Amino acid sequence: MEKKNALRATVVASVLAASGQVWATNGMLLEGYGPIGLSMGGAAQAFDNGTAGMMNNPATLQLGENGTRADLALGLLGPNVTAMGVKSGGTSYVMPAFGWVRKNDQYSYGLGVFGQGGMGTEYPASSPFGAGTGDARSELGVGRVIFPVSMKVNDRINVGATLDYTWASLDMKMLASPAQFDQMFQAGNSGMTLADLDAYVASQNPSSPPPPYAGNFARLEFSNSNKFTGQAKGSGWTGKLGLTFKATETLTLGASYQLKTRLSDLKTQAGGATFTLYPPVIVNNMTMPNASNGMAMSGKIIVKDFQMPSVLAVGASLQASPQLQLAADVKKIGWSSVMKSFNMSFDMGGGQVMNFGMPQNWKDQTVLSLGGAYRLTDELTLRAGYSHSSNPIPDAYAHPLFPAIVKNHYTAGLGYQINKSTGLNAAVSHAPKVSVNSGMLQGMPSQAITHSQTNYQLMLSMRY
Repeated sequence: MEKKNALRATVVASVLAASGQVWATNGMLLEGYGPIGLSMGGAAQAFDNGTAGMMNNPATLQLGENGTRADLALGLLGPNVTAMGVKSGGTSYVMPAFGWVRKNDQYSYGLGVFGQGGMGTEYPASSPFGAGTGDARSELGVGRVIFPVSMKVNDRINVGATLDYTWASLDMKMLASPAQFDQMFQAGNSGMTLADLDAYVASQNPSSPPPPYAGNFARLEFSNSNKFTGQAKGSGWTGKLGLTFKATETLTLGASYQLKTRLSDLKTQAGGATFTLYPPVIVNNMTMPNASNGMAMSGKIIVKDFQMPSVLAVGASLQASPQLQLAADVKKIGWSSVMKSFNMSFDMGGGQVMNFGMPQNWKDQTVLSLGGAYRLTDELTLRAGYSHSSNPIPDAYAHPLFPAIVKNHYTAGLGYQINKSTGLNAAVSHAPKVSVNSGMLQGMPSQAITHSQTNYQLMLSMRY
């Protein structure tokens, strides 16, 4: 009974902690799930990589030892982002994960909680992104509770599938220049301008027309101080399919397909968001928001049809010698079908709704992962890897609040078997600095956004 209660407590704690925001590196997805796969460049389609297989390829769960395995992992993600010479304060994000699998010769099943991805930055109110109206920030977190099953078809083929309960949450504090505000409104309202909106609202309120929308700076804010979940929330179901094929005694092939999510719209509660207009003022020959003269409105934010993409992956694992294992994966991430535009509605109640759109036009992303593992002793295994991906965000649409632009990762790690039932695995991943010239910085001429990252994962494994 004590073991069951401890397991239940661990699962609950992992669910709560994995609800926290995550910083991702292949667009909004992590470059590797679990330290075994991460340390090998993210390759994990065709060999046993622990319970993280339910995130990578569920068929690999059937490649492990018979019995019960529980993995408890902790990740630390360290982004280093600078935009317009201002360094983001979002430099450290903690990400736990938990997996439990029971396996026999014919099938396996289990339960896992993993952070899938996200992104986030933080800039002070004194920066160009706050301009005295308040700090600017974004923090997106996406997580999954996973129910995997896998089955041995014959001596060569294993298949697997998962049912994934997925949730997402978002915080945002964003200031838009008059030009940006007008563009966002037009994108959300089929070309209708703010001047058109002013004329319409005035016609509906001839005796007391409200202040004009056109020509003002606008600040949209929905954010909380909760470390586990953001202000706007949504959830849904998805899943993945997997296959492994033992081609020869030393070569195993693997493939998986992760379905696009079916998240509900992300919503705040009524009054959970504010929208503030600031008239422009000239300061040192620059047009700035008059931060002391804002007109604030409260309402509800609805982020429409925000989804995580489908991922098609194929890979191979070669046991080149009793000590040396080599692995390679190729993934195709379908960003173009889910990140065409970022669309929101601000519901002020009484039927008054304002729509916004931010074109994204992300491109599909191809990721190549290469890795190797060398068993130095019966207890110690050393690993290293490399991954390369294209940047999915066109420069014209790169934004300082969403700079998911890194490309390459260099990875390393180790595994140490403490005893027959307990082991440790660790990994480190470094993404060198990438720089792009953004076209979306407060309506100003394009300026550089730079982003590098160093991430860590540590996992304790127990068998019983």
